[in-house]
Amino acid sequence: MPAASGESRFFLLMGAIGGSYVLLILLLLLADIAYVSPGDFRAALGNPEIQAAISLTLKSCTVSAILSVIVGTALGYLLVRFQFWGKHIVNTLVDIPIVLPPLVLGLSLLILFSRPLPGLGYSLDDWLRPRGLSITFTQWAVIVAQFSVAAAFAVRTMRVTFEQMNPRAEDVARTLGCTRSQAFLQVALPQAGPGMLTAFTIAWARSLGEFGPILVFAGATRGRTEVLSTSVFLELSIGHLEAAVAVSLLMVVLAVIVLSILRLTGGRTGG
Repeated sequence: MPAASGESRFFLLMGAIGGSYVLLILLLLLADIAYVSPGDFRAALGNPEIQAAISLTLKSCTVSAILSVIVGTALGYLLVRFQFWGKHIVNTLVDIPIVLPPLVLGLSLLILFSRPLPGLGYSLDDWLRPRGLSITFTQWAVIVAQFSVAAAFAVRTMRVTFEQMNPRAEDVARTLGCTRSQAFLQVALPQAGPGMLTAFTIAWARSLGEFGPILVFAGATRGRTEVLSTSVFLELSIGHLEAAVAVSLLMVVLAVIVLSILRLTGGRTGG
């Protein structure tokens, strides 16, 4: 009994400490829900500008997540299965977008694409424009800004995925005549399927919440480069607090759906 009593006290103590944060999140959501009426929510969703933002958000997050999974799978596999010079540097560089302040990342993207590159005398946008493509302050900039952060999370996820996968099956396939690429496509990639789904879900959710780089690099032009995160900013800037909260709740709903998918898949990373 004393041992059981001690375990109960420990559980209550840890529950009180951890539960304080859970309570904070719950109160934040309840405060938002209590602030807006169903009419405010319907009015926000009926706004053509916000509808355009919803459409662009769904499209850009999906494209960004797909690109993130492709890059994350390739880079994660290389970092786990190969030894090469500069591997530690690559690992560090990949993690920089995770810790870098969002506004700094957006500013760096803006400089990279819109300012003349040293030694060349022209920017990336100057090089792309004659070829019919411009990035800065366009919808492409939204995708690039989202991808620049989301891909880092996809790489982390896929790195863990391949670390948990036993390479023996790939080695056996190679001894039976498969090339490295065939072993990757026919053996490793199918095993990594759950991890890729997890990486896609995390990258999509991260793209949804991106704000700083989008604001600096793509701008927040209504009907053009406005996504849900910048819709909140724009509605606040003109004093439409109810609309801003309604859009915020819509983002919460989308986040819950994405996280639910992640939970249903078990958050697996392969193996």
